[in-house]
Amino acid sequence: MSIKRRTKISPTFSMSSMTDIIFLLLIFFMVTSTMVSPNAIKVLLPQSKKQTTVKAVSHVVIDKDLNMFYALGNEKEQPVSLKELPSRLKKAQNDSTELFVSLYADESVPYKNIVEVLNVAHENHFKMVLATRPPEK
Repeated sequence: MSIKRRTKISPTFSMSSMTDIIFLLLIFFMVTSTMVSPNAIKVLLPQSKKQTTVKAVSHVVIDKDLNMFYALGNEKEQPVSLKELPSRLKKAQNDSTELFVSLYADESVPYKNIVEVLNVAHENHFKMVLATRPPEK
């Protein structure tokens, strides 16, 4: 005697539930990615139609060994610490003109050290220019 099944099992697979889950995950990741804000330094970039160049009066150099040097104009670079830097820059500043300082840093210098120098310049109201090549000697 053979027993027959009342319902037949269908061998097909429905993908509709899987596509619903994929769309829900896609929406979830799109919404959460817009909420994430990166931790970055806010930089105010100048807006101008003309390009001007400013000749830096002095420059600060940070080498790959994290040694800091300061030079005024065409003078020879002298070693300086981060604490001495504001007093050296104030000596170079004239009352009639703003002081522009070029910062030259080796590519291996951590951003922390560069930002420390930028903070010293900002606290003392100096104009800091980040240079892309070493100073000419």
